[in-house]
Amino acid sequence: MFIQTEATPNPATLKFIPGRIVLEGGTMEFANREAAARSPLATRLFDVPGVTSVFYGSDFVTVTKDSSDWQHLKPSILGAIMEHYMSGAPLLADGIAASDEAADEEDEFFNEADAETVATIKDLIETRVRPAVANDGGDITFRGFKDGIVYLNMKGACAGCPSSTATLQHGIQNLLKHFVPDVVEVRPM
Repeated sequence: MFIQTEATPNPATLKFIPGRIVLEGGTMEFANREAAARSPLATRLFDVPGVTSVFYGSDFVTVTKDSSDWQHLKPSILGAIMEHYMSGAPLLADGIAASDEAADEEDEFFNEADAETVATIKDLIETRVRPAVANDGGDITFRGFKDGIVYLNMKGACAGCPSSTATLQHGIQNLLKHFVPDVVEVRPM
């Protein structure tokens, strides 16, 4: 098994590509060891000292570290991913590979009168933003819309990335303002 690695815009996060499907649909984030308990792979990755977050995309795993050096962490992370796939263990202990998207949608907030505007915003995020940030090992999801402000959740490599503010304000905000005149600002949550 050959696992490729790619740098991301976030120096604390690396993207690992195992050459097979990781998650059938959507994304899944494990921000701590407790959240990782439902995934044997995430648990193995959190066993590597220095790992602070694990994120699954369709065909990649991104791992975020503390101040540790990648040179020391990378071999252990590659080993953990390889061991997981060679063992034949499921991605999730309960066997249910539901992404975070259902939970994300439950927490959304917006005024029902803005439903059409929100549908346009979500479509733009889905078709133009998410594919681009997935290339960088992350994800951005819609959280809410209130008083012209779009609230987004940054995941994977996007969470804590030094360039995320620029991405939000210059990229996503400009895109949404161009297509949706009601948008005045974009903020992370």
